[in-house]
Amino acid sequence: MTGTLRPVLGDQLTHGLASLADLAEGDVVLMAEVGDETTYVPHHPQKIALILSAMRHFAAELRERGVTVDYVPLDDPENSHSLSGELARAVARHRPERIIATEPGEWRVWERMGDWESDLDLPVEIRDDDRFYCSRSDFAALTAGNKTGRMEYFYREMRRRSGLLMEGDGPAGGTWNFDKQNRKRLPKGLDLPHRMRFRPDAVTQEVLTLVADRFGGNFGDLDGFGWAVTRADALRALRHFISDALPCFGDYQDAMKAGEDFLFHGLISPYLNIGLLTAAEVCERAEAAWRDGQAPLNAVEGFVRQILGWREFVRGIYWTEMPGYADSNFLNAGRDLPWMYWGGETDMRCMAEVIGTTRRNAYAHHIQRLMVTGNFALLAGIAPRQIEEWYLAVYADAFDWVELPNVHGMVMHADGGRLGSKPYAASGAYIDRMSDYCGRCRYDLKQKTGPDACPFNYLYWNFLIENEDKLRDNRRMSLIYGNLAKKDPEERAAIMRSARAFLDGDDW
Repeated sequence: MTGTLRPVLGDQLTHGLASLADLAEGDVVLMAEVGDETTYVPHHPQKIALILSAMRHFAAELRERGVTVDYVPLDDPENSHSLSGELARAVARHRPERIIATEPGEWRVWERMGDWESDLDLPVEIRDDDRFYCSRSDFAALTAGNKTGRMEYFYREMRRRSGLLMEGDGPAGGTWNFDKQNRKRLPKGLDLPHRMRFRPDAVTQEVLTLVADRFGGNFGDLDGFGWAVTRADALRALRHFISDALPCFGDYQDAMKAGEDFLFHGLISPYLNIGLLTAAEVCERAEAAWRDGQAPLNAVEGFVRQILGWREFVRGIYWTEMPGYADSNFLNAGRDLPWMYWGGETDMRCMAEVIGTTRRNAYAHHIQRLMVTGNFALLAGIAPRQIEEWYLAVYADAFDWVELPNVHGMVMHADGGRLGSKPYAASGAYIDRMSDYCGRCRYDLKQKTGPDACPFNYLYWNFLIENEDKLRDNRRMSLIYGNLAKKDPEERAAIMRSARAFLDGDDW
């Protein structure tokens, strides 16, 4: 009989994990690659390979430290392919006195963990995941105190609590938010940093072969896999971002350029979300770059806000609003997700570019996700569950706790405004302003209706028309609906005809 069995999940690859804090002689760490986790959505092959390879490397690191690790690979013929099933088999093998785990990131896993004690007839301790600045209980308390109504105010509270980018009692630079400085179009001729990628080692090569054999039919390329799979390499990626990309990140974080997949973005969200990096060390190193004069304040604040603000906020929303959160559909959107999202051809160059980088890298940056693929799904009235499944499947950093609120609330406004105060809807003019996508598109940005017009133009106004009864009283949309009111009946009819012809046609 062993002392304690400690299961570690694929997004808990942190040596300081709460459930590993008091490892003792005789304890066993259980890690299992299970089919349930690789198939609940059709994950991008690079996402599967990243997690499985990182798990194998993490297990090897634990063993090097003298920890006993019971590791079940995906192709083990005895694998039950469920977390609960593998835990039960490990209990039978090791006969532990108790189980200690860290709370999971996803509701469906949390529900299963709730059955472990009764199913296994063993005491089960589930510890808080302390890799976040704000615990689930802290967020619930802030919610009860009406301090989580909007991310901006939650973010300020987190700044005060953490001390990040603070000068005394106030924000560094005299303002909390430098977002207005961070919306520049990428100028022609600007040198872009060479982005660090990592050559697969023998362990990763073995995983890539396994993934190609089992998941080669999933959306996404496996060739060119270059993600870090160890903490050491994730730290190298972080250092590279801070030194080579962070100084320009702020200015151009909303910019998009055809053929350039990464620009100045961090590329570290997958490492944060599987545990190779922690939020605290990432934010603290970015802040140090500003204090040392290596990066401007607007860049560092914009980057820190994405982690300390949005990342923490959406996790809190997820755990306070689930499980019912996923069922809302404020705008009654119900159209099927078009095939172009899964690799079908489209003449919309912006969509082709963003879906292309997603296919190549299991990655696209936040504006590409929100204002191109997300904006289209919103304007076209795609069923929330279908677009949410797509985002969860195709991005290496996508886990339900972070993906669901971002897509359900931020992208689709399906929660009626819990996450964002208004829908992030935009016409083709926004995409043209922030990218070079429109220049060689088959559609004409200057045309507002008709078969050659940019679909984003008439879909935008059609969205406002179709949802006028739900959105016109939103004070943040009063100007927009004032402009809609100026359109005569003939123009409104032309908008609706163009939208109907496009959405009912085969061009997308």
